[in-house]
Amino acid sequence: QLVESGGGLAQPGGSLRLSCAASGGTLDYIFIAWFRQAPGKERELVAGINWSGRVTYYADSVKGRFTVSRDSAKNTVVLDMNRLKPEDTAVYYCAAAESRPVRWSAEEEYNYWGQGTLVTVSS
Repeated sequence: QLVESGGGLAQPGGSLRLSCAASGGTLDYIFIAWFRQAPGKERELVAGINWSGRVTYYADSVKGRFTVSRDSAKNTVVLDMNRLKPEDTAVYYCAAAESRPVRWSAEEEYNYWGQGTLVTVSS
């Protein structure tokens, strides 16, 4: 089971850090992705990271602002979100795949999902 934390309210231009942890398991040998779903919109891929942390993926809308990383010591995957915009407002989900996704954005490739954490960017 995956558990997200770190959501909340931020002002435009501000920062938040989201964490994804595995309850009762390890995140070391699987691929982790962050998706988000804004009100009235479909869920979309935001960022992803492979088991070693050497391969990452970012949606164009967050490149240069968001950074995904692994903290093996804490058994978590972190999404650092900087220069937040109102359009980043969404529920953010972490997802884990036991094998390398053919397409990072294909939700069916992921075996485990968290319940989501709400990020609101507003002044």
